Formats: sequence, C-alpha cells, structure tokens
Amino acid sequence: MRRKIPSTTALISFEAAARHESFTKAAQELSLTQGAICRQIASLEEFLSVELFRRSRRGVKLTEAGLSYSRRVATQLDAVERDTLSVMGHTGANVIELAVVPTFGTQWLLPRLKDFQQQHPEVTVNLTNRTRPFLFADTEFDAAIYFGDADWPGTESHKLMGENPMPVCSPTLLGGKQSLTPEAIAELPLLQQTTRPYAWRQWFNSQSLNIARDLTGPRYELFSMLAQAAMHDMGVALIPPFLIQRELAEKRLVVANRNALSSIKAYYLMIPERKVESASLRAFRDWLVQQATSYQLD
Repeated sequence: MRRKIPSTTALISFEAAARHESFTKAAQELSLTQGAICRQIASLEEFLSVELFRRSRRGVKLTEAGLSYSRRVATQLDAVERDTLSVMGHTGANVIELAVVPTFGTQWLLPRLKDFQQQHPEVTVNLTNRTRPFLFADTEFDAAIYFGDADWPGTESHKLMGENPMPVCSPTLLGGKQSLTPEAIAELPLLQQTTRPYAWRQWFNSQSLNIARDLTGPRYELFSMLAQAAMHDMGVALIPPFLIQRELAEKRLVVANRNALSSIKAYYLMIPERKVESASLRAFRDWLVQQATSYQLD
C-alpha cells in the first residue's frame, strides 16, 4: 500500500516558508525561485486538501491548520536530519551509542573517558542522558549505564559500584562545626531527589531515628541540581561523594555526617544480549569495569 506522504521537496519548501512566513525568504534560503516555492506549496495544499497560507497583497500568513502542520513537519524534518547525520557519522567507524545517567556521566565517566580513547582510538563513544530504563529495541543505544537493581530483561549486566550517599552541605550551614549529628541535620532543610524519594527516610532509619519531615523539602531530579542547591545554602543533600569530588576538594561542599546510606542498588553497565559479541563493546566493558574496580580500591 502506497504511503500517504507528500514529496520531500514540498515539505522542505513549506517548512521554510512557514518559518519565515514569506515565500521570498524561503526561496532565498533554498536557492529556488519564488515561483518554485509557490508551486510546491500549492501542490502540498492540493495533496492535503487544506489551505496552509492566506495570501494577500501584503504577503502570506499561516492558517491555523498551516501553523499546526508546520510545527509537526519541522519536528519530523529535524528528526530525519539527525538520523541522517548519525548514519553518516557511523560510516567506517566503530561507534558506541551509550545511554548514561547524567551526573555519573559528567562527573565520573567523562573525566576518565580520555584513557579509553587513548587505548582504543578506533572506537568512538557517544553519550546521551537517560535517567530511567527503556527498551533497547526502540532506540539506537548499544549499551546503558544506569542506577538500579540490574532487573532489565534481555540484557547482560555488569556491576560497577554502589552509591553510598552521605549528607553534604555548604560550609555556612555547618556553622564552624566539624560535623552535625543526625538530630541536627533533621532540623535543617532536607533537599530531596526525585528518583530517590525515600533516601532521607532510609538514612534517618539507619541512624535509629524516625523523623516526621523526612519526605519534605524541595525536589530535584539530578545530583548536580542537589549539589548546586546545597552549595547555595538551601539545605542538606544526600549525594555520593564520588560525584562531587571537585566540590569537596574546593570546600564548596562539606560532609555534614560521615554515616553513608548503603543500598542494594548500584550503577550497572547494561548491554543488550544481541550485542554482547561486539568487539567494541567488549573492549569498553572491560575498560569500564576495570576503572570502577580501581576507583573503589583507591
């Protein structure tokens, strides 16, 4: 069955004309004549049986249908362009498309990735932020680093490290003290993380405390957001020290209490079973596991 899709030339002409609300500017951008743009728009309107522009002596203006359609077309053309550039970039190269939880990727993985590049210059690793599991079959990802319990059907898991967050805050909130008791921390604003909603409750329970307000406080999705809020005296945050090494070294953040929250969850490298034989992925897996092991032994 033939697809009900207009010509690509007509869609590109329409997107440019809609963006500029001018056939003349669209023609200049696409190196076509104004008459060619007019013909492409007219053929598209005939194909759709919908008026996309209102014409007047002063120029053209999108109709409501034209405005709605232009937004959808622009989105789809952008997606096609990204996919095309991705395929072109993969030509003749060993590329790993890696989904990674954001703060782990920027604070721990990226500073070490140069070492992998030096050992395997033939392999390119592209990073994209993803905070939750997904279906590999629905994406172009070759592997993922995520925090959880390794229960991800159809994948091979490799444990990297636990999280073990500690209460941290700005030196100002510490008030000149070396540390704070759990009871003192309970009196301060508690910064919450969206993906770890019960972290403070679990931490206080591990200290044999039941705090009524342990679920209250502003919520942020990323550890990097928590760190920024804590540095600006907004409260105390539970953050793994390995994600804020620079902030701790520069004394922009300090450990308020050295009791860490242990968890059965951890950071894992997840590789779909259909890709476990990839030489590039095996090299990256071995390097990443070794880096995680070395870090924990330091």
